[in-house]
Amino acid sequence: MAKELWKGNEAIAEAAVRAGLEAYFGYPITPQTEVLEYLSRRMPELGRTFVQAESELGAVNMVYGAACTGVRVMSSSSSPGVSLMMEGLSYIAGTEVPAVLVNVMRGGPGLGNIAPAQSDYNQAVRGGGHGDYPRIVLAPASVQEAIDLTVLSFDLAEKYRMITMLILDGSVGQMMEPAEMPEMKPVQRKDFDWATNGKMGKRERRLLTSIYLNPLDEEQTNFRLLNRWKQVQANEVRYKEYFIDDAEIVIVGFGTAGRVALSAVREARAQGIKVGLFRPITVSPFPAERLNQLTGQARAILVTEMNMGQMLDDVQLAVRGRVPVEFYGRPGGVVPFPDEILSEIKRIDAAPITAQADPRESWLTRMHVAQH
Repeated sequence: MAKELWKGNEAIAEAAVRAGLEAYFGYPITPQTEVLEYLSRRMPELGRTFVQAESELGAVNMVYGAACTGVRVMSSSSSPGVSLMMEGLSYIAGTEVPAVLVNVMRGGPGLGNIAPAQSDYNQAVRGGGHGDYPRIVLAPASVQEAIDLTVLSFDLAEKYRMITMLILDGSVGQMMEPAEMPEMKPVQRKDFDWATNGKMGKRERRLLTSIYLNPLDEEQTNFRLLNRWKQVQANEVRYKEYFIDDAEIVIVGFGTAGRVALSAVREARAQGIKVGLFRPITVSPFPAERLNQLTGQARAILVTEMNMGQMLDDVQLAVRGRVPVEFYGRPGGVVPFPDEILSEIKRIDAAPITAQADPRESWLTRMHVAQH
């Protein structure tokens, strides 16, 4: 199919429709409202279910109910709205049903602002809701990638019977880029052997629940979730590498931060600096094994994020102290310029750096000097 000009949020909505989305429940909040607005028109015209709930709490529990029947179901929101969904997400995880959630992140904490940020990384990859449960988290860096990962998210959610989240910042959600849509898939409700889709006198009653009053039963559920997660870690890790083959400095960034870093890497390469970019696409499961392998050739790693260093912790765990790790972040909805990251690359290239317990300390010192 030919490429068309798509806005990120609307592209995600149409990609979900073409992936077989049968039910959407949501509540408006910027900078993701276009997802809901687009589906409010598109879903009814296709005879599918669209409900603007009274709140994010209502929306996520409607998702829960629909997910139990085995339909492809989704919600979308932005940072504080996703926070309100946490209890429901834990119920969905505990019941072991598939659901897709899109978070177009804003600046925070609190109500914050509607500027692009990556401040919900920890909330996404470390659960947010109560209890032990894993979830798959995908981080697109372009409109095309947002389309592709939206389609993938439904397949992964069904395959592993778990929540799959798409996290992106307002830049990706609001930008317009040429992109190619997949073919429309017909809605095919699969006869899952766990779904509560009506027995019609043909089978035993099915019961889905997240409550296990016997601690041993709850323990077995947790082990079952963990074993399923081990399969995800073995089979679903995704990342992209740029100029890595001979890189002595490796930049690690996801989403828009990774995209901005790529521009800086290209300019640094033009100036003769051996630098490459490692961009995680699955931030959960995190591509720790591959990043650890890169410590065999890199003399330094620079993590760049649009927050105060949330993925940084995962990078340090992966690197295990084998090479020094530096950090450069812009929190609060500020998007870094390529020149800022290029300056960090040049600084690291010009002088040896040593391992630090917390690379944020030197970053804060440099930011203080730069801003005052």
